Amino acid sequence: MKICLGIESTAHTFGAAIVDFDGNILSNARDMYTTSSGGLVLTDVARHHEAVKEEILEKAMKDAKVTWNDIDLISVASSPGLSLALIVGVKFAKKLAIMHNKPLIGVNHCVAHLTIGNLMTKLKDAVYLYVSGPNTQVVAKMGNRFRVFGETVDIGLGNALDKFGRVLSLGFPGGPKIEQLAKKGKYVELPYSIKGMDVSFAGLLTKAERLFKQGAKAEDLCYSIQETAFAMLAEVSERALAHCEKNELILIGGVAANKRLCKMLEKMCRQRNARFGACPLQYAGDQGVMIAWQGILEFKAGRQDNPKTLDMDPFKRTDDIDIIW
Repeated sequence: MKICLGIESTAHTFGAAIVDFDGNILSNARDMYTTSSGGLVLTDVARHHEAVKEEILEKAMKDAKVTWNDIDLISVASSPGLSLALIVGVKFAKKLAIMHNKPLIGVNHCVAHLTIGNLMTKLKDAVYLYVSGPNTQVVAKMGNRFRVFGETVDIGLGNALDKFGRVLSLGFPGGPKIEQLAKKGKYVELPYSIKGMDVSFAGLLTKAERLFKQGAKAEDLCYSIQETAFAMLAEVSERALAHCEKNELILIGGVAANKRLCKMLEKMCRQRNARFGACPLQYAGDQGVMIAWQGILEFKAGRQDNPKTLDMDPFKRTDDIDIIW
């Protein structure tokens, strides 16, 4: 049995996981930077990753009951992400690869979200709705690339939710707390902004902030932000399904943990006889499992990086990657 160590450090989470070449998950250790108020402070995130990396690696290997003699490949997220966070994982993986004489491969974090979605849902030819902190995209495989058919023109939905969470002093991450408050809320009209296949959340966020300062209830605004934003995502996802002539939709990224979003997308898919799959909660957000699996796919296809020269790229997009696997 061949196995891969996957290392993730693109944003708030430092993760390490052990996955075998058949896609069986042997361990999944991670630690997320959080605050009780305010948002991400990049230098603090980097310090967090530096502080926990050895402990998380040790836990991943202990949980999988493996030693360095068992590791056949190291895969690390080398793009895209927050530079100060990315560099911690890339430098760590390079050091480990050289120290233990292991093959190393750098993979795209966003593409890894897509392929872990396939592995977890067993859907093969889907439209992907990728909703995380900085990313909100509707993606589908066409030819040898993932094509972005629609995306946010301003702020990613996860970041928008976190930003509104800071307005409400909910701490970071704000999305899960907004989801809980939304259960008690009533609808207040907010801007619904779709431009072709693209979406915009900036106006919705600005209006919600203004209404809160004017005395609107937090619960009502949380409910309305979710209902409005999620309806926008359902609309563009349905258009992509029709345009690409596909009948499968996979929800991926950290916001896939939101049960209301899953319910709305599932209903839309049911109405058009399409299959819907949401990546399970523990694999929807950032973690090392998806990095290991993407590394395995590309390594099997013949790709490998030089541990002395591998570098990070904070800006490489999903549609920049050639699909070779």
